[in-house]
Amino acid sequence: MLLIKTVSLAAIAAFSLSAHSAEKVYRLKLAETWGPNTPILGDASKNMAKLANEMSNGRLQIRIDSANKHKAPFGVFDMVKSGQYDLGHSSSYYWKGKVPNTLFFSSMPFGMMTTEQYAWFYRGGGMELMQEVYSPHNLLSFPGGNSDIQMGGWFKKEINSVEDLKGLKMRIPGFAGEVFARVGAKPTNIAPGELFMSLERGTIDALEWVGPAFDLRMGFQKIAPYYYTAWHEPGSETQFLVNKRKWESLPKDLQVILETAFRVAAFDMYVQAIDANAVAWDKMLADNPDIKVRDFPEEVMDAMRAANKELLEEQASKDDLAKRIVESQEEYLKKVRAWTDISTKAYLDSSKLD
Repeated sequence: MLLIKTVSLAAIAAFSLSAHSAEKVYRLKLAETWGPNTPILGDASKNMAKLANEMSNGRLQIRIDSANKHKAPFGVFDMVKSGQYDLGHSSSYYWKGKVPNTLFFSSMPFGMMTTEQYAWFYRGGGMELMQEVYSPHNLLSFPGGNSDIQMGGWFKKEINSVEDLKGLKMRIPGFAGEVFARVGAKPTNIAPGELFMSLERGTIDALEWVGPAFDLRMGFQKIAPYYYTAWHEPGSETQFLVNKRKWESLPKDLQVILETAFRVAAFDMYVQAIDANAVAWDKMLADNPDIKVRDFPEEVMDAMRAANKELLEEQASKDDLAKRIVESQEEYLKKVRAWTDISTKAYLDSSKLD
Protein backbone atom coordinates (compact mmCIF):
# COMPACT_ATOMS: atom_id res chain seq x y z
CA MET A 1 0.00 0.00 0.00
CA LEU A 2 2.83 2.41 0.91
CA LEU A 3 4.51 1.66 -2.42
CA ILE A 4 1.29 2.40 -4.29
CA LYS A 5 0.87 5.71 -2.43
CA THR A 6 4.48 6.67 -3.10
CA VAL A 7 4.15 5.87 -6.79
CA SER A 8 0.87 7.77 -6.94
CA LEU A 9 2.37 10.85 -5.30
CA ALA A 10 5.34 10.70 -7.65
CA ALA A 11 2.99 10.45 -10.62
CA ILE A 12 0.96 13.44 -9.41
CA ALA A 13 4.14 15.49 -8.91
CA ALA A 14 5.41 14.53 -12.35
CA PHE A 15 2.07 15.44 -13.91
CA SER A 16 2.03 18.79 -12.08
CA LEU A 17 5.58 19.57 -13.24
CA SER A 18 4.69 18.57 -16.79
CA ALA A 19 1.56 20.74 -16.67
CA HIS A 20 3.54 23.75 -15.48
CA SER A 21 6.16 23.11 -18.15
CA ALA A 22 3.44 23.31 -20.78
CA GLU A 23 2.05 26.58 -19.39
CA LYS A 24 2.64 29.98 -20.91
CA VAL A 25 6.14 31.44 -20.53
CA TYR A 26 6.23 35.10 -19.54
CA ARG A 27 9.26 36.96 -20.86
CA LEU A 28 9.94 40.21 -19.05
CA LYS A 29 12.52 42.93 -19.69
CA LEU A 30 14.30 44.75 -16.86
CA ALA A 31 16.24 48.02 -17.20
CA GLU A 32 18.76 48.84 -14.49
CA THR A 33 20.45 52.13 -13.69
CA TRP A 34 23.81 50.42 -13.19
CA GLY A 35 26.50 49.40 -15.66
CA PRO A 36 26.88 45.75 -16.73
CA ASN A 37 29.52 44.79 -14.17
CA THR A 38 28.47 46.89 -11.18
CA PRO A 39 29.03 44.74 -8.08
CA ILE A 40 26.29 44.19 -5.50
CA LEU A 41 23.78 46.57 -7.15
CA GLY A 42 23.95 44.65 -10.42
CA ASP A 43 24.07 41.32 -8.60
CA ALA A 44 20.65 42.00 -7.05
CA SER A 45 18.97 42.09 -10.47
CA LYS A 46 20.72 38.94 -11.63
CA ASN A 47 19.90 37.05 -8.42
CA MET A 48 16.27 38.10 -8.64
CA ALA A 49 15.92 36.97 -12.26
CA LYS A 50 17.53 33.61 -11.49
CA LEU A 51 15.29 33.02 -8.48
CA ALA A 52 12.15 33.96 -10.40
CA ASN A 53 13.08 31.59 -13.21
CA GLU A 54 13.83 28.67 -10.92
CA MET A 55 10.82 29.11 -8.63
CA SER A 56 8.47 29.36 -11.62
CA ASN A 57 10.02 26.32 -13.33
CA GLY A 58 10.99 28.51 -16.27
CA ARG A 59 7.64 30.28 -16.66
CA LEU A 60 9.22 33.63 -15.72
CA GLN A 61 12.18 34.59 -17.87
CA ILE A 62 13.70 38.02 -17.26
CA ARG A 63 16.16 39.74 -19.57
CA ILE A 64 18.33 42.39 -17.93
CA ASP A 65 19.51 45.44 -19.86
CA SER A 66 22.20 47.48 -18.10
CA ALA A 67 22.77 51.20 -18.64
CA ASN A 68 25.21 50.58 -21.49
CA LYS A 69 22.41 48.83 -23.40
CA HIS A 70 19.43 51.15 -22.91
CA LYS A 71 21.60 54.33 -22.62
CA ALA A 72 19.35 55.97 -20.01
CA PRO A 73 20.53 55.28 -16.43
CA PHE A 74 18.13 57.87 -15.05
CA GLY A 75 15.37 57.01 -17.52
CA VAL A 76 14.31 53.78 -15.81
CA PHE A 77 11.20 55.36 -14.22
CA ASP A 78 9.84 56.53 -17.57
CA MET A 79 10.79 53.36 -19.44
CA VAL A 80 8.96 51.12 -16.97
CA LYS A 81 6.02 53.52 -16.66
CA SER A 82 5.48 53.52 -20.44
CA GLY A 83 5.86 49.76 -20.79
CA GLN A 84 9.07 49.94 -22.81
CA TYR A 85 10.41 47.79 -19.97
CA ASP A 86 8.37 45.63 -17.62
CA LEU A 87 10.72 45.95 -14.66
CA GLY A 88 13.44 48.25 -13.38
CA HIS A 89 16.15 48.23 -10.74
CA SER A 90 17.19 51.65 -9.51
CA SER A 91 16.82 53.96 -6.49
CA SER A 92 13.67 55.83 -5.59
CA TYR A 93 15.32 59.18 -4.82
CA TYR A 94 16.44 59.55 -8.43
CA TRP A 95 12.85 60.47 -9.35
CA LYS A 96 12.40 63.44 -7.01
CA GLY A 97 12.33 65.82 -10.01
CA LYS A 98 9.40 63.89 -11.49
CA VAL A 99 7.53 62.86 -8.34
CA PRO A 100 8.95 64.53 -5.21
CA ASN A 101 7.41 62.02 -2.81
CA THR A 102 9.47 59.18 -4.27
CA LEU A 103 12.59 60.38 -2.47
CA PHE A 104 11.28 59.23 0.93
CA PHE A 105 11.68 55.56 0.03
CA SER A 106 15.45 55.34 -0.48
CA SER A 107 16.98 56.78 2.68
CA MET A 108 16.43 59.98 4.61
CA PRO A 109 19.10 62.07 6.38
CA PHE A 110 19.22 61.37 10.11
CA GLY A 111 16.52 58.75 9.53
CA MET A 112 16.11 55.02 9.93
CA MET A 113 18.92 52.50 9.66
CA THR A 114 18.49 49.53 7.34
CA THR A 115 16.88 47.16 9.83
CA GLU A 116 14.60 49.89 11.16
CA GLN A 117 13.59 50.87 7.63
CA TYR A 118 12.75 47.31 6.61
CA ALA A 119 10.58 47.03 9.69
CA TRP A 120 8.80 50.24 8.65
CA PHE A 121 8.29 48.98 5.10
CA TYR A 122 6.87 45.60 6.01
CA ARG A 123 5.32 46.22 9.44
CA GLY A 124 4.91 49.97 9.83
CA GLY A 125 2.89 50.98 6.77
CA GLY A 126 5.78 51.98 4.50
CA MET A 127 4.85 49.65 1.64
CA GLU A 128 1.30 50.97 1.49
CA LEU A 129 2.51 54.57 1.36
CA MET A 130 5.07 53.72 -1.32
CA GLN A 131 2.44 52.11 -3.56
CA GLU A 132 0.20 55.14 -3.04
CA VAL A 133 3.00 57.31 -4.45
CA TYR A 134 3.82 55.08 -7.42
CA SER A 135 0.42 53.69 -8.42
CA PRO A 136 -0.83 56.84 -10.23
CA HIS A 137 2.15 56.48 -12.55
CA ASN A 138 1.30 52.92 -13.62
CA LEU A 139 4.06 51.64 -11.35
CA LEU A 140 4.60 49.45 -8.33
CA SER A 141 7.74 49.67 -6.23
CA PHE A 142 9.32 47.02 -4.01
CA PRO A 143 12.45 47.18 -1.83
CA GLY A 144 15.31 46.09 -4.07
CA GLY A 145 18.27 45.62 -1.73
CA ASN A 146 20.07 47.81 0.75
CA SER A 147 23.70 48.92 0.56
CA ASP A 148 23.51 49.63 4.31
CA ILE A 149 24.74 52.84 5.89
CA GLN A 150 26.52 55.06 3.37
CA MET A 151 29.63 57.06 4.02
CA GLY A 152 29.44 60.87 3.96
CA GLY A 153 31.64 61.08 0.90
CA TRP A 154 35.08 61.84 -0.52
CA PHE A 155 36.36 65.43 -0.26
CA LYS A 156 39.44 66.98 -1.78
CA LYS A 157 39.70 69.41 1.13
CA GLU A 158 38.93 69.02 4.81
CA ILE A 159 35.64 70.46 6.06
CA ASN A 160 36.15 72.44 9.24
CA SER A 161 33.11 74.72 9.24
CA VAL A 162 29.84 75.51 7.47
CA GLU A 163 31.76 78.18 5.57
CA ASP A 164 33.80 75.44 3.88
CA LEU A 165 30.59 74.14 2.29
CA LYS A 166 29.74 77.45 0.61
CA GLY A 167 29.91 76.94 -3.15
CA LEU A 168 31.21 73.38 -2.79
CA LYS A 169 30.28 71.38 -5.89
CA MET A 170 29.27 67.90 -4.77
CA ARG A 171 27.61 64.90 -6.33
CA ILE A 172 24.91 63.98 -3.81
CA PRO A 173 21.36 62.97 -4.82
CA GLY A 174 18.06 62.85 -2.99
CA PHE A 175 16.98 64.81 0.05
CA ALA A 176 20.59 65.02 1.24
CA GLY A 177 21.35 67.12 -1.83
CA GLU A 178 18.58 69.52 -0.79
CA VAL A 179 20.09 69.71 2.70
CA PHE A 180 23.54 70.51 1.30
CA ALA A 181 22.05 73.19 -0.93
CA ARG A 182 20.34 74.76 2.07
CA VAL A 183 23.68 75.15 3.87
CA GLY A 184 25.37 76.68 0.83
CA ALA A 185 26.79 73.82 -1.24
CA LYS A 186 26.00 73.16 -4.90
CA PRO A 187 24.72 69.58 -5.20
CA THR A 188 24.41 67.76 -8.50
CA ASN A 189 23.57 64.26 -9.68
CA ILE A 190 25.94 62.52 -12.06
CA ALA A 191 25.67 59.06 -13.61
CA PRO A 192 27.93 56.45 -11.96
CA GLY A 193 30.14 56.01 -15.01
CA GLU A 194 31.08 59.72 -15.05
CA LEU A 195 31.94 60.16 -11.36
CA PHE A 196 35.70 59.58 -11.38
CA MET A 197 36.31 61.82 -14.38
CA SER A 198 34.13 64.58 -12.89
CA LEU A 199 36.08 64.49 -9.64
CA GLU A 200 39.44 64.30 -11.41
CA ARG A 201 38.72 67.21 -13.74
CA GLY A 202 37.30 69.42 -11.01
CA THR A 203 33.75 69.43 -12.32
CA ILE A 204 32.91 68.54 -8.73
CA ASP A 205 34.90 69.06 -5.52
CA ALA A 206 33.46 66.13 -3.60
CA LEU A 207 31.10 63.22 -3.99
CA GLU A 208 29.33 60.55 -2.08
CA TRP A 209 28.84 57.21 -3.74
CA VAL A 210 28.16 54.32 -1.37
CA GLY A 211 30.87 52.78 0.81
CA PRO A 212 34.18 50.90 0.52
CA ALA A 213 32.75 47.96 -1.47
CA PHE A 214 31.60 50.31 -4.22
CA ASP A 215 34.16 53.09 -3.79
CA LEU A 216 37.31 50.95 -3.94
CA ARG A 217 36.99 50.03 -7.60
CA MET A 218 36.10 53.63 -8.51
CA GLY A 219 39.42 54.95 -7.19
CA PHE A 220 38.07 58.10 -5.54
CA GLN A 221 40.68 57.80 -2.76
CA LYS A 222 43.40 58.62 -5.32
CA ILE A 223 41.97 62.12 -5.82
CA ALA A 224 40.09 63.03 -2.65
CA PRO A 225 41.82 61.81 0.53
CA TYR A 226 39.21 62.92 3.11
CA TYR A 227 36.60 60.22 3.74
CA TYR A 228 33.69 61.47 5.84
CA THR A 229 31.45 59.34 8.03
CA ALA A 230 27.72 58.86 7.58
CA TRP A 231 24.74 61.10 8.19
CA HIS A 232 22.68 61.29 5.01
CA GLU A 233 21.85 57.69 4.06
CA PRO A 234 21.65 55.50 7.15
CA GLY A 235 19.98 52.69 5.19
CA SER A 236 20.08 53.20 1.44
CA GLU A 237 17.40 51.12 -0.26
CA THR A 238 17.26 50.40 -3.98
CA GLN A 239 14.01 49.39 -5.66
CA PHE A 240 12.45 46.98 -8.09
CA LEU A 241 10.03 48.95 -10.24
CA VAL A 242 7.18 47.08 -11.95
CA ASN A 243 4.86 48.21 -14.72
CA LYS A 244 1.47 47.97 -13.03
CA ARG A 245 -0.45 46.82 -16.09
CA LYS A 246 2.12 44.09 -16.74
CA TRP A 247 1.91 43.01 -13.08
CA GLU A 248 -1.87 42.74 -13.27
CA SER A 249 -1.58 40.59 -16.41
CA LEU A 250 0.50 37.95 -14.59
CA PRO A 251 -1.17 34.93 -12.97
CA LYS A 252 -1.42 35.22 -9.19
CA ASP A 253 1.17 32.52 -8.53
CA LEU A 254 3.72 34.33 -10.71
CA GLN A 255 3.04 37.59 -8.89
CA VAL A 256 3.81 35.82 -5.61
CA ILE A 257 6.93 34.22 -7.09
CA LEU A 258 8.15 37.57 -8.45
CA GLU A 259 7.56 39.39 -5.15
CA THR A 260 9.32 36.57 -3.28
CA ALA A 261 12.27 36.83 -5.65
CA PHE A 262 12.39 40.59 -4.97
CA ARG A 263 12.52 40.04 -1.21
CA VAL A 264 15.14 37.29 -1.28
CA ALA A 265 17.36 39.21 -3.71
CA ALA A 266 17.03 42.32 -1.54
CA PHE A 267 18.11 40.39 1.56
CA ASP A 268 21.03 38.83 -0.31
CA MET A 269 22.18 42.26 -1.47
CA TYR A 270 22.13 43.61 2.10
CA VAL A 271 24.22 40.70 3.41
CA GLN A 272 26.59 40.93 0.45
CA ALA A 273 27.05 44.67 1.02
CA ILE A 274 28.01 44.24 4.67
CA ASP A 275 30.57 41.56 3.85
CA ALA A 276 31.94 43.39 0.81
CA ASN A 277 32.32 46.67 2.71
CA ALA A 278 34.30 44.94 5.46
CA VAL A 279 36.61 43.23 2.97
CA ALA A 280 37.05 46.34 0.81
CA TRP A 281 37.73 48.66 3.74
CA ASP A 282 40.48 46.36 4.96
CA LYS A 283 42.09 46.40 1.50
CA MET A 284 41.53 50.12 0.98
CA LEU A 285 43.33 50.96 4.21
CA ALA A 286 46.19 48.60 3.47
CA ASP A 287 46.73 50.04 -0.01
CA ASN A 288 46.02 53.67 0.89
CA PRO A 289 47.27 54.34 4.42
CA ASP A 290 46.95 58.10 3.87
CA ILE A 291 43.15 58.03 3.74
CA LYS A 292 41.90 60.48 6.37
CA VAL A 293 38.63 59.39 7.96
CA ARG A 294 36.77 62.38 9.37
CA ASP A 295 33.52 63.18 11.15
CA PHE A 296 31.79 66.36 10.10
CA PRO A 297 32.30 69.03 12.80
CA GLU A 298 29.39 69.49 15.21
CA GLU A 299 28.78 72.97 13.78
CA VAL A 300 28.21 71.42 10.35
CA MET A 301 26.04 68.62 11.71
CA ASP A 302 23.87 71.09 13.62
CA ALA A 303 23.41 73.19 10.49
CA MET A 304 22.46 70.15 8.42
CA ARG A 305 20.02 68.87 11.07
CA ALA A 306 18.34 72.28 11.14
CA ALA A 307 18.19 72.40 7.32
CA ASN A 308 16.81 68.87 7.20
CA LYS A 309 14.05 69.76 9.68
CA GLU A 310 13.11 72.90 7.74
CA LEU A 311 12.95 71.02 4.44
CA LEU A 312 10.78 68.25 5.87
CA GLU A 313 8.37 70.81 7.30
CA GLU A 314 8.21 72.61 3.97
CA GLN A 315 7.62 69.39 2.06
CA ALA A 316 4.88 68.30 4.45
CA SER A 317 3.15 71.68 4.30
CA LYS A 318 2.80 71.54 0.50
CA ASP A 319 1.38 68.04 0.07
CA ASP A 320 -0.93 65.89 2.20
CA LEU A 321 0.67 62.62 1.08
CA ALA A 322 4.15 63.97 1.89
CA LYS A 323 2.83 64.99 5.31
CA ARG A 324 1.53 61.49 5.97
CA ILE A 325 4.82 59.90 4.86
CA VAL A 326 6.93 62.26 6.99
CA GLU A 327 4.71 61.68 10.03
CA SER A 328 4.76 57.92 9.51
CA GLN A 329 8.55 57.84 9.30
CA GLU A 330 9.04 60.16 12.28
CA GLU A 331 6.60 58.26 14.50
CA TYR A 332 8.03 54.89 13.57
CA LEU A 333 11.61 56.11 14.07
CA LYS A 334 10.81 57.28 17.61
CA LYS A 335 9.33 53.90 18.45
CA VAL A 336 11.96 51.70 16.84
CA ARG A 337 14.95 53.84 17.88
CA ALA A 338 13.98 53.52 21.55
CA TRP A 339 14.52 49.78 21.11
CA THR A 340 17.68 50.20 18.99
CA ASP A 341 19.20 52.40 21.71
CA ILE A 342 18.89 49.78 24.46
CA SER A 343 19.73 46.84 22.20
CA THR A 344 22.09 47.35 19.24
CA LYS A 345 23.58 50.69 20.32
CA ALA A 346 24.03 49.58 23.94
CA TYR A 347 25.78 46.42 22.78
CA LEU A 348 28.14 48.31 20.46
CA ASP A 349 28.93 50.86 23.16
CA SER A 350 29.82 48.16 25.68
CA SER A 351 31.47 45.64 23.37
CA LYS A 352 35.10 46.27 22.48
CA LEU A 353 37.18 44.04 20.24
CA ASP A 354 40.70 43.21 21.40
